[in-house]
Amino acid sequence: MKILRFIAYSTFFFSTMIQAQNERSNVLWIYLEDVSGWFSCYGETLIDTPNIDQLAKEGIRFDRFYTPAGVCSATRSAIVTGMMQTSIGAHNHRSCRAKFRGENMGEYDRNVLDILTIPEIFRKNGYWTANHSKDDYNFAWDSDKLYDYGKQSGLNPDAFISGEMLVGRGEKPFFLQVQLSGGKGGPQGFKVVQPEHVKVPPYYPDISSVRSLIAEHYNCLLKTDRQVGQIVDYLKKHSLYNNTRIFLFSDHGMKLHRYKQFLYEGGIHMPLIVAGAGIEKGGVRDDLISGIDVSAASLATAGITVPDYMEGRDFLSKNHKPREFVVAARDRCDYTIDHIRAIVTKRFKYLKNYLTDRPYMQPSYKDPWEVSKDFRRLMAERKMNEVQKVFFSDKRPAEELYELENDPHEIHNLATDPKFKAELNRHRKLLAEWIQETGDEGQLPESDLGLLSTLKRWGEKCINPEYERVRHLLKSKK
Repeated sequence: MKILRFIAYSTFFFSTMIQAQNERSNVLWIYLEDVSGWFSCYGETLIDTPNIDQLAKEGIRFDRFYTPAGVCSATRSAIVTGMMQTSIGAHNHRSCRAKFRGENMGEYDRNVLDILTIPEIFRKNGYWTANHSKDDYNFAWDSDKLYDYGKQSGLNPDAFISGEMLVGRGEKPFFLQVQLSGGKGGPQGFKVVQPEHVKVPPYYPDISSVRSLIAEHYNCLLKTDRQVGQIVDYLKKHSLYNNTRIFLFSDHGMKLHRYKQFLYEGGIHMPLIVAGAGIEKGGVRDDLISGIDVSAASLATAGITVPDYMEGRDFLSKNHKPREFVVAARDRCDYTIDHIRAIVTKRFKYLKNYLTDRPYMQPSYKDPWEVSKDFRRLMAERKMNEVQKVFFSDKRPAEELYELENDPHEIHNLATDPKFKAELNRHRKLLAEWIQETGDEGQLPESDLGLLSTLKRWGEKCINPEYERVRHLLKSKK
């Protein structure tokens, strides 16, 4: 499979000749950071998000969009290549961020040397490419090769609405990534929703620290809505809107436990709105869309041939065949080693937990937070109910199966229910076949160099047994 993936690579750009200037649409990604889709156009009633709602009215709202991972770097690595991170060796969170004895880990822990990123493809096809802030990929990259404008200017729309990102583009069409802080940067003056206003999901204890974080996220969404309005206003003011196709989506869910970094709905079921050039107004779709499909659809928007190796699909094509399922993966996050795969079909979600001897709530960067301390305290005091303590207990089941429409909170595991044995077996088979067909590199142990790099960076926080294989090498001479 991987050998065949790149056969047509050398002739790819000869088949994607630049079209006439006035026929080529601009492409804009509004990339939301750590945002769960609690927008009013998706049925939220606690807040109003008029700008995002209007964008949905002027385009298509996708109700079943899933990101490839619950963490930013793995998701972004997949979306920017149109390839599952597990197919290209980019599944371990921030695997290229450190060097071990002078060797860049990104050159060792990836298999993407023959794969171009989406901005590189756009640029080679005559587009002005720009990204004002965040890359965060699990492989080595050169921003100068990806972008005409690639300055670090914060997770906000300022560089775009000031026109800075477009200075120098001339008559070229553009491919832009406007990064918004979403749920990560704080509400910044938006304090509309108070903790007492929110509803606590059944898998959390109803405590003040949980309520505070949920309320904060709602307020962050109000900030995000205003920023999206600023972006759209700029496009319309400068007569760019009608010739620009907008993709608005999030990398993964909010920062609370069970959301970000995990494969439950709160972690990977995200908003996606497509509007602007050539898009029907007021459309709603409920077919399954993967994050990697955004890449293929973006290239097709520009009339650029989607590379044969790309796993993403142009879901906006008239000939689009809906997916039977989408896949998401959790592997190492920072220093925490884990291994989970998720298959989402029309009715069900299947989760395969490979490391059943480890708690879901392994050590993480969230440990100093008040809410994390509260969770651990309540578990120690045996004050969590049966639903709540599943995620916070010491072990996890090997398999999970949820009927999503009837169980949106994913609290009734059907994997042991004889009534659902056929569905369990079907999803097992789908996952096994997908692993085989795509060459899921997460099924292999992380390299010694990868473990050493992580160990060097995080030190005593690296407590998983996998590190013992290489810990002694850290002190040895080169």
